Amino acid sequence: MNTQPNSKGLLVKAQKINSKKNLTQRHKGAKNTEKIKKAGKTSVSIGTKNESSLHKTLKFRYTGKSGKTEVETEGFVADGIRDDGEFIEVQTGSFGPLKKKVKAFVSLGKVRIIHPIAVINTIEVYNTKGKLLYRRKSPVRGSHWDIFEALLSAPEIPLIKGLTIELTLVDITEKRIKDGKGSWRRKGISKQDKLLSAYHSSIVLSKKSDYLKHFVPFKKNEEFTVSSHAEKTGIKRHLSQKALYVLTKMKAVKRIGKKSNAWVYVR
Repeated sequence: MNTQPNSKGLLVKAQKINSKKNLTQRHKGAKNTEKIKKAGKTSVSIGTKNESSLHKTLKFRYTGKSGKTEVETEGFVADGIRDDGEFIEVQTGSFGPLKKKVKAFVSLGKVRIIHPIAVINTIEVYNTKGKLLYRRKSPVRGSHWDIFEALLSAPEIPLIKGLTIELTLVDITEKRIKDGKGSWRRKGISKQDKLLSAYHSSIVLSKKSDYLKHFVPFKKNEEFTVSSHAEKTGIKRHLSQKALYVLTKMKAVKRIGKKSNAWVYVR
């Protein structure tokens, strides 16, 4: 009796197995390709390690229930992509790190940067066992003018076609721990988290006219200086300087000369 395996039969069997594997791989590849076309690769762990509760809340609020969060595409990770294809980025600090990311995303669709501004910041300090030691309100109150602090390192970002910046005016609660590990300026108290405690309103900036409406209270061709701008808007001179620097870079206003030592601007 011949007990040797039939080499021809084994070859046919191997070919069938390989065929099934290739079919499965092609099916998975097609699904992945479709997924990437729609939204890229999604991972619940990307970019969330040091995410604050404030950032997380705004990310889900603006992405929507049917959108996707933490989406990897074009070599970057988007905070979210709405079901209409708009990219969502929540940025609490400087816009400098977003320059390359935004340019990459606008090649695929519209982009909206959500920039939270704390109108009221309540600070809560706990001990290491979680007991509240004290609560106080920060004397610093935020306003929509704070956007120019964020734009100083990236004043041309508003010029990117397809980009919208939305300022969200909110109240936040900042949790801190008295653990001896924090900055000496805070006497060893560590920052733990930031939470959204109230939502007031938002200001949408998508074109130059939006910036002129909210930040340049002068008529077309009406001359003004940093001092007259600060006086008319009720902000401090140093903030007016930053605002006009950014507005000049984004070509919303322009310098036309000097009077004495002061630059003269028109819109």
